[in-house]
Amino acid sequence: MTLAHRPDGVHVRAPGKINVYLGVGPRHDDGYHALATVFQAVSLYEDVYAYPSEGFSVEIVGDVNVADVPTDDRNLAMRAAKLLARTAGVDDGVHLRIRKGVPVAGGMGGGSADAAATLVACDALWGTELGPHRLHELAARLGADVPFALHGGTAVGTGRGDQLTPALARGRFDWVLAMSEQGLSTPTVYGRLDEMRAHGEGLADDAAPSLEVPVAMLHALRVGDAHELAPVMMNDLEPAAIADRADLALALSDGVRFGALTGIVSGSGPTLAFLCAGPGAARTVQEELRATGRDALHVHGPVAGARIIL
Repeated sequence: MTLAHRPDGVHVRAPGKINVYLGVGPRHDDGYHALATVFQAVSLYEDVYAYPSEGFSVEIVGDVNVADVPTDDRNLAMRAAKLLARTAGVDDGVHLRIRKGVPVAGGMGGGSADAAATLVACDALWGTELGPHRLHELAARLGADVPFALHGGTAVGTGRGDQLTPALARGRFDWVLAMSEQGLSTPTVYGRLDEMRAHGEGLADDAAPSLEVPVAMLHALRVGDAHELAPVMMNDLEPAAIADRADLALALSDGVRFGALTGIVSGSGPTLAFLCAGPGAARTVQEELRATGRDALHVHGPVAGARIIL
């Protein structure tokens, strides 16, 4: 994931993700929840361009609404660059130009993809050559989804989601993503789930086993069968994400009515991921959703993680 020192700048592309499965345990004292999840990287990307600079700065452009994306130390890519500089003893700065293609606050890990791409880009720009293992360690310090964005593909995540085990996924899975103009805050959704559970609501059918990825899911991924995968997809955060968003429940129903095998809230939402039988079925679902006024995209997975673009 590294190259020789590149004083003219480095371009890295990293994918967004969907959570094919997401089991959420109780909240720990440190504020985090134990997770058991299956990530799949899909063909919707963030592009990070890293240029030499005396200081640290971030510029945001994109094909999605970027008005609410911070450009100071609240930006995860900025934190990634500074963390790498401190770790490697680099005195140089960097100017990051981020072109966003993943919906902001959409539950698809766009900010995490930015951070992963920044680690790879700065490692190449500065010639630090930390290697995949050390970059993974830094990614885990930045957030639970960052290590997966670094590696891509399909993986089982445990702990906070940052302890990754690659999952064999043959073939191609076709998804239609239904986006929402109004984002959802991940901490807010987790907080709502905690509140619902405290009142006996929003529970999985069997809460404890939901933290173990079903064998049937791993088998469906291994054989590349969307029909086998559809009935075992699950997201414990879904009831909390749609609690105040009746439009999400309606969209989930519509997507299946239009031909999707199933639909699920991706991560903390509000992006919805519809699994389809193949490219043709996905195009039909996309067109039907667009006809109802929704913003829908056809993507596929799994795809590779953060990579330098030459």
